[in-house]
Amino acid sequence: MKLAALADAEPRVFWLDDKAAPEHSPSLLGPTEADLAVVGGGYTGLWTALRAKERYPELDVVLLESETCGSAASGRNGGFCDASLTHGFANGLARWPEEIEQLEQLGADNLAAIGDTIARYGIDCDWQRSGGLTVATEPHHLDELAEEVDQRDGVTLLDEDAARAEVNSPTYLGALSDPSRMALVEPARLAWGLRHACLLHGVRIHEMSQVNRMRGKTLSTATGSVRADRIALATNAFPSLLRRLRRYTVPVYDLVLVTEPLSAEQLDSIGWRHRQGVGDASNLFHYYRLTRDDRILWGGYLPLYYYGSRIDPRHELRHSIHEMLARHFFTTFPQLEGLHFTHRWGGVIDTSTRFCAFFGTAHAGHVGYALGYTGLGVGATRFGADVMLDLLYAEDTDRTRLRMVQERPVPFPPEPIRSAAIHLTRWSMSRADTHQGHRNLWLRTLDKLGLGFDF
Repeated sequence: MKLAALADAEPRVFWLDDKAAPEHSPSLLGPTEADLAVVGGGYTGLWTALRAKERYPELDVVLLESETCGSAASGRNGGFCDASLTHGFANGLARWPEEIEQLEQLGADNLAAIGDTIARYGIDCDWQRSGGLTVATEPHHLDELAEEVDQRDGVTLLDEDAARAEVNSPTYLGALSDPSRMALVEPARLAWGLRHACLLHGVRIHEMSQVNRMRGKTLSTATGSVRADRIALATNAFPSLLRRLRRYTVPVYDLVLVTEPLSAEQLDSIGWRHRQGVGDASNLFHYYRLTRDDRILWGGYLPLYYYGSRIDPRHELRHSIHEMLARHFFTTFPQLEGLHFTHRWGGVIDTSTRFCAFFGTAHAGHVGYALGYTGLGVGATRFGADVMLDLLYAEDTDRTRLRMVQERPVPFPPEPIRSAAIHLTRWSMSRADTHQGHRNLWLRTLDKLGLGFDF
């Protein structure tokens, strides 16, 4: 039955399989000039271009995208828009305890600003401030979640009955409920809406225009060039035009499934009346949510890294992984046995050793960058865009004074050590999940050094 559930699943991204997709903009042809050139048409690049025009309307802004805006991670993720700028409260508290209150407030303000932008530009992306649940599926998860409740305001710990009253799964032992710091969104439509807003402001967007060289203030593509006073790099998982940055992130593939729409009876069997985004508390975790038309998106669990940091579209489909995800789905929701999946896909994100974005400039301050979001970039990319603009235009702000912004992560080691360390870390995380959360010597050493691998 579980194999049959995948029989008709098309290898297509559900969010991008949408008639609302815009026609792509023309490629860059010939030489041009601009005040600001943005490289990359995902969330980071789109937010940077839009915020630049909102903050400095007089700027002439050009955005260059190698394919189409939102076609990579920004258009194929789960659509979880978290307020956290630090990949979760615990990570922020561990790294910047003296700043955590300010970081939490900046994150909440950033999330509200995203909602305001969506409303202001009339972006049809099913924006919902539905909150989130982190569910405990093992006894040791309850202690971990209780500790977080003790440290944070606005979250509550639900017991087994209360958790299952929210979303009915026999695997739940409890849950942490965070009703205010999570929103859900249709990711591709958000990207397309930001793209439209950029065009309304006069941003010149050139898609199918991969930048293959940056020399000084000039960016070159196969068919043209842009000379810009300032350059914002927003390529994230893809190799940076600043070669020295390539040591600081690695590309990780995450695979996803989407079901057919649930019937009224099937929906009633799982509850989920508040439509929260859900993730479990394991190291290797699943994330899942309802879509506008009552499908379930189900992804995560096994981040895939390929030797040499290889990026290849062929990595977006792994039948064995999609099959494993399907089995896990029906373990969580056995009452949905017989439901079929309609879409299966994957995508590449960047991860850094500190699990969240980092920022900086190069070339005497004329080039800025923000990358390393580690899978929590739907919301944090807007903050990253503002940080980049602060740095490029020498603005002294609350953001630029943060130690979190001023520091860089530890780089990943070179191959073959890199691959061996990542696979050992993933194995150790899986082992901890099956051994009451016990972290072996390798994980404890990484914890002590403030290092890791996540998605």
